[in-house]
Amino acid sequence: MKNTSDLARFSALVLAGDRHLDDPVAALGASGCKALTPVNGIPMLHRVLATLQASDRVDQITLVGPHRPLLDGDPFMHALLSTGAISALEPAASPSASALVGLQHITARPVLVTTADHALLRPEMVNYFLKHSWSSACDVMVAVTPLKTVLAMFPDNRRTAIKLHGGPYCGSNMFAFMTPESEKLAAFWRNIEQQRKNPRKVIANALGFAATLRYLLGILSLDQAMQRISATVGVRVGAVVMPFAEAAVDVDSLSDHQLVEKTLQQRA
Repeated sequence: MKNTSDLARFSALVLAGDRHLDDPVAALGASGCKALTPVNGIPMLHRVLATLQASDRVDQITLVGPHRPLLDGDPFMHALLSTGAISALEPAASPSASALVGLQHITARPVLVTTADHALLRPEMVNYFLKHSWSSACDVMVAVTPLKTVLAMFPDNRRTAIKLHGGPYCGSNMFAFMTPESEKLAAFWRNIEQQRKNPRKVIANALGFAATLRYLLGILSLDQAMQRISATVGVRVGAVVMPFAEAAVDVDSLSDHQLVEKTLQQRA
C-alpha cells in the first residue's frame, strides 16, 4: 500500500462525446451537444472542468469529445484550448471506445476518467476518490456509492443499482487507471457497455455462473465481486465507496437535469 502523503498528481480524461442522436438533454442546449447543455446557467462540461482544475491532485486534462467545431464555438472552451489549459481528442463511437482512445493517447499513469455530465462533482469528491485509489494496490479503481446514501439526499431519485451484500451500490462515473495493465479494463468495458442498464447481464458477463448465482441470492459482497472481475479481466480491480450522494448523480435524463438544477440552486 502506498503512502498517501506521496500521492501523485493524476492526469484526467473527460468523456464528453454525445452517446446517441435525439438525446433530450442535448436538445435543451443551443448547441445540441449534451456536454454543453447548461445546468443552472452553466454548461455541464464547464462545471466538470472547473472542478478538476480546483483539485490539487489533478494535472493535465484531456477531453474526448465533443467534436472540435462545437468546442471552438464555445468561447470558454476555445480559450482553454488556445492557452493549452486542456487538450481535446475527437470522440469515438461509445464512451468505452472513447476511454480507450484517451488512455492510449495519455502515456503516463495514473489517470482519472470521468464524464462531462457529472455536473454535481466537487473537488472534495475527486480528492477523496484519488486518495483512496492511490493507497490501493490495484490496477484500476472504480467509484461506487451506496444506494441508501443517494436516497438519503435524493429520496425521489431513481438510479440503476447493483444488488450486493452491504449494498446496493450505484456507479459513480469515476475510474482510476493506475498502471499500464489497467487498459485491459477499458477493452472489457467496451464489451459489456451495451448492457450497462441491465445489472444482471453485466454481473453475468463479468463474474461467471457461480458468482452470478451468489449475486442473485444477495450474498456476494462488493469485495468478492471485485475479485471475480479481476480474475475475469486479468487486472486487479478495486472499489472506492463514496460517502457523497452527489457522486452517483449524472445527467442521463430530463428528470436528472431537473434534479441537478434544483440541487445547484439550493447549493448556491
